[in-house]
Amino acid sequence: MDQPKPLATPYLTHAGALLTLGLPIIGSHLAQMLLHVTDTVLLGWYGVNALAAVVLGTSMFFVVFILGSGFGISIMGMVAAALGRGDETQVRRETRMGLWLSILYALLTIPLFWWSGPILLHAGQKPEVAALAQDFLRIAGFGMMPALLIMVLKSYLAALEKTQVVLWVTLAAVVLNLVVAWAFIFGRLGAPELGVRGAAMASLAAQILTFILLALYAALSEGSRRFHLFQRFWRPDWSAFARVLRLGLPVGLTGLAESGLFVAASVMMGWIGTVELAAHGIAMEVTALAFMVHLGLSNAATVRVGRAEGESDARAMREVALTATVLSLGFGCLMVAVFVALPEPIISLFIDMSKPEAAAILTFGAALLAISALFQVFDAMQVIALGLLRGVQDTRGPMWVAVLSYWVVGVPSSYVLAFPLGLGGVGLWLGLTVGLAAAACLLMLRFWHGPWWARLAQG
Repeated sequence: MDQPKPLATPYLTHAGALLTLGLPIIGSHLAQMLLHVTDTVLLGWYGVNALAAVVLGTSMFFVVFILGSGFGISIMGMVAAALGRGDETQVRRETRMGLWLSILYALLTIPLFWWSGPILLHAGQKPEVAALAQDFLRIAGFGMMPALLIMVLKSYLAALEKTQVVLWVTLAAVVLNLVVAWAFIFGRLGAPELGVRGAAMASLAAQILTFILLALYAALSEGSRRFHLFQRFWRPDWSAFARVLRLGLPVGLTGLAESGLFVAASVMMGWIGTVELAAHGIAMEVTALAFMVHLGLSNAATVRVGRAEGESDARAMREVALTATVLSLGFGCLMVAVFVALPEPIISLFIDMSKPEAAAILTFGAALLAISALFQVFDAMQVIALGLLRGVQDTRGPMWVAVLSYWVVGVPSSYVLAFPLGLGGVGLWLGLTVGLAAAACLLMLRFWHGPWWARLAQG
């Protein structure tokens, strides 16, 4: 007589599948951050105005990119569900229309980047910095199209559980970006010295290389070529186009609402003081690194939940969701311990202790990092919940939850705690925690009490 399997077995199986799928995604997210870090370090050596201009330019690029990336991100859950149903035609249709929408959106952004100088001047930026930022964006802006196409292909390959190639391609792009940026920013290896335009050329080259390599893999690899992704690419598919637009636009707006929360926090921290803003920037970089782990697990959860939903397997969907949540919570608790125990050693890695303002930055940054331990768990839960909801193609509800949590709860809480209640930067970060906690609770409630459970039970 067969012995019953231990209760833990399915959860361990799901944990293994999530980590196998998620670890390369996490690695690619961290490698993507290295592209930004590389440019920041090189331009910091080159000049203060150049660094300020590229920070400003990349911030503008990122905000525009976040809105357009929703089409690519939504593909992940849609393709996973189609695979679960065994509908390979739908995989091709939705991915192809995701590529179409990304191209159309990117074309619309070109005038915005080309005439970004006047926009930045009207936003109160210094003329010399705005001019340099426009020089950067007139080149880097052409990278919007490959960047968005990369997001679609990453989601498509993740849904196929082909994530290792994304990691290796991203690492290759990091190396190319470093070499080209060093050569063209400083005028090395026989290249002209182009400053911020050199940094833009490096970013554009890295994005083009990444797109070409991922497109070749998607078209030619054994596990992907059966979908004929680029065959008769020019043929429209308006029903799939409308579906990707309907699901993808709310995803982009959700990301915009969340990123806007942190932009607003940076602006308010600037009102408090330069030292506080510097410490805030460092603490945000540290928490962003930890967040990449949660984001990678969230992406993996989207794929596995989407596959279970496509197969109408409610039990597997529930087990995957619980496993992903526990894994993310476990890592979050580990980061809480690290941030509470070692805030000053972590912050000191980012500053020159010989500078007169270093001690103040260290003290305030350590306080912020300790507070970030509070929102580490909430940040993990909200992004995992978003991943689960995208797996069941629920995107409009989370958009409204994000707007409510971040802009009705989070930003006002930060302002009130920081200024009227006099808690300063500490209060500002406590307000961020309140906004993230609201999002985490509401999104988790939405997933676990959503209509898909009844639909699967009936199926």
